[in-house]
Amino acid sequence: MITKYFSKVIVRFNPFGKEAKVARLVLAAIPPTQRNMGTQIQSEIISDYNKVKPLVKVTYKDKKEMEVDPSNMNFQELANHFDRHSKQLDLKHMLEMH
Repeated sequence: MITKYFSKVIVRFNPFGKEAKVARLVLAAIPPTQRNMGTQIQSEIISDYNKVKPLVKVTYKDKKEMEVDPSNMNFQELANHFDRHSKQLDLKHMLEMH
């Protein structure tokens, strides 16, 4: 997963739900150096009792926001979903460099 264009990541999940593995992998995919360079990361643990839905929400450096329900897909599908916009930003960055 290309994370260098993320400016903010919000992950909300139930640690005992089926979305827990995907949510933890998303958090683990963000390198510590990126966390120190200004990417905001918010994680929230939800329980079975409240009716809040699990969520992974990414805000990119160009202010575009994308969100998905981690219980509906595996990590690879989620990474591909977020990588679509990251690849567009990467291409734009490469074109600006030349």
